[in-house]
Amino acid sequence: MRFRIPAVAVLLALAGGTMLQAQDAALEKALLAAPRQMKDAATVIKWKSDFTYDTLRKGTNRLVCYERPVQPGQQPFSVECTSIANLERVAQSLKTETIADSKERQAAFEAMEKAGKWTKPEFGSVFYNLQGADQASARSHVTIAVPGATKQTLGLPEDATMGGVWIMNAGTSAAHLMTPGH
Repeated sequence: MRFRIPAVAVLLALAGGTMLQAQDAALEKALLAAPRQMKDAATVIKWKSDFTYDTLRKGTNRLVCYERPVQPGQQPFSVECTSIANLERVAQSLKTETIADSKERQAAFEAMEKAGKWTKPEFGSVFYNLQGADQASARSHVTIAVPGATKQTLGLPEDATMGGVWIMNAGTSAAHLMTPGH
């Protein structure tokens, strides 16, 4: 009996340490996409299968970082950071991205857009993404949300032919600035 109590305490301590190490690893992975100067104050979340999330660490700035669930046709390594104001849109997008057929998936996005049910991202917010086959081969990609923006409203081209920053999905809630080289 004397040995059971210390043995149980040791097992609980080891299990707690393992859980903390796993959470630390999840935090570190999610923060890989964060700009260095914003990383320490960022919120980190973990998406659940129902597209709600648990907060792993509450931050003090407006940046939120997370590992993206692997979706059909996407890279197996994907982490992203954006404004905390964009979480509802991200959840809607992640849910829609689970549709395996690419034509059905695109039609679902278009239907949400047409019905005005796809939450607009925060204008000017940045999406920092790091994705690839694995962390070692992952590439960064940065976009800036400009919902509703067009060539007429921003003065930027709506395609990549000029070689500079351009508006993708102009005139929609998905409009964003593409930044070449990122």
